Amino acid sequence: MKVTQAYRYALDLTPTQQRTVLAHAGAARVAHNWALARVKTVIDQRAAELSYGVPNDQLTERLSWSLAALRRAWNAAKDEVAPWWRECSKEAFNTGLDALARGLKNWSDWRAGRRKGRPVGFPRFKSLRRSSPSVRFTTGSIRVEPDRMHIVLPRLGRLKLHESARKLARRIEVGTARILSATVRRIGGRWHAAFTVEVERADVKPTRPGSTVGVDLGISHLAVLSTGERVPNPRHLSASQMQLRRLGRSLSRKTGPDRRTGRRPSKRWQRASDRLARVHARVANLRREGQHQLTAHLASEYGTIVVEDLNVIGLIANRRMARHIADAGFAEIRRQLTYKTAWNSGRLVVADRWYPSSKTCSGCGAVKAKLALSERDYHCLACGLVMDRDSNAALNLAAFAAELDTAGNGSVAGRGADQKTRVRGQVAVKRQPGTAPAGQTGIVPPQGGTADHALATACGDVMVVPDSCLR
Repeated sequence: MKVTQAYRYALDLTPTQQRTVLAHAGAARVAHNWALARVKTVIDQRAAELSYGVPNDQLTERLSWSLAALRRAWNAAKDEVAPWWRECSKEAFNTGLDALARGLKNWSDWRAGRRKGRPVGFPRFKSLRRSSPSVRFTTGSIRVEPDRMHIVLPRLGRLKLHESARKLARRIEVGTARILSATVRRIGGRWHAAFTVEVERADVKPTRPGSTVGVDLGISHLAVLSTGERVPNPRHLSASQMQLRRLGRSLSRKTGPDRRTGRRPSKRWQRASDRLARVHARVANLRREGQHQLTAHLASEYGTIVVEDLNVIGLIANRRMARHIADAGFAEIRRQLTYKTAWNSGRLVVADRWYPSSKTCSGCGAVKAKLALSERDYHCLACGLVMDRDSNAALNLAAFAAELDTAGNGSVAGRGADQKTRVRGQVAVKRQPGTAPAGQTGIVPPQGGTADHALATACGDVMVVPDSCLR
């Protein structure tokens, strides 16, 4: 199986090398901003002409947003725009133009409805102070030196690594890896080189290929497994909060930049800003390391992993929990599980967003109409089961995969609603055994009356009420 993955290494650059890399990153920024200004000019001109009533056949000619067209336009104007272009590699300018071409395509696809997900805005100009300097190399001499402590990049020459690149070098030597590109970027005050590599991975099977595990992500514990294992939440951001506050107060006392007056930051402000950035980078590295260890363990151990489709954006809207939820990194854990289960010949099952994993009793299947976040123990009113709510949710997620396999058609009757849980009191509703026809469930409606009749009418004029209306 051939996959594309990245190998990132920290660099130990000399002052001269840092200036050279910054020059290449600045060249990419200049090309990006020039091409973006040209595109915006044409768009604004056409909009103005349309407002004046100019016929369509007489409007200013459109500009192609493809990378090839942007390259041709840049090559025709680079002598006037950047007379110093010979001092940098052509890959530096290609980096900025490629980023703009991708941004314009994503924005255009989102407006046309061809791209799903969050809204994509129109590309913005890259700032000298606010953007992260980076340059990408796709052609030329890109290799790892035999000592595995140095790399060679076009025009940048031989760069020293902070750590050994033996893992990548071994794969290249045996012919199971091929370097596609290399990106040099400054993150947290330190330069890194990331190699995009095409790797030929051997077929690997999980240790327990026939096992299923439900993973309930949370804050008190990063992950609670249906096997009973609990992964503690290290809370790296909270642990570093005191240091971050101290560095933030120190930074505020320095003379920083002022975009309104054009004032440049002082040297002390720059050093304080670098110290603050290094702490943030360390927190991110520690969080990423823990996430990789957790996901690698799950993907290599279990054949089927079940997680929830959490609405992270909606969860972050809670200002009291936003920082803790962001520190946990739920979306990153799911992203890593997606490709690591494929690498290990496993399966990742994602339960629907409205699947009531926390409200359902793992013993008898009763569903609570409402479960407050403050209730850390699940109390079943039907069978009397009392257990930790996270463990109960993990067991329900593991059972979800079994029900999905039993259904055989990719869906579970009565499970996976398409709308939010409706609160209708603290009455526990027990599911009947077996499955129901499509669009219905075997759940018995609660006590009768006019309210229940109105509910049944709204759900389709039947007395077998869909499960989504009772959660």
